[in-house]
Amino acid sequence: MKQIILVRTDLKMSRGKIAAQVGHAAIFGTMISGFWNRAKWINDGQTKVILKIKNDIELYKLQKTLDDEKIKNKIIYDGGKTEVKPGTATCMVIELLSDEKINPITGKIPLLK
Repeated sequence: MKQIILVRTDLKMSRGKIAAQVGHAAIFGTMISGFWNRAKWINDGQTKVILKIKNDIELYKLQKTLDDEKIKNKIIYDGGKTEVKPGTATCMVIELLSDEKINPITGKIPLLK
């Protein structure tokens, strides 16, 4: 089981801002996942994979793919108090899933470094 979080790189957010947005996403990702997946993920070490996504167009395109596959996801919209405008989509989290289920969709998206 792993949690996938995708961060927009076009926003040029600072490391601290990215950390905050990923934190918000991690919480939501845990909340939207089913009980058994959540329990397995917690017992297996809570693997998180942070990927980069180019812009909001790519983010919404991926969301459409996930929705078509009936995979829960949540886009994180910023409050606009620091670095980006209010309502900016900063990242997305995907429900906790096995490698077999999520890798065909996200396996070629690069890691955030």
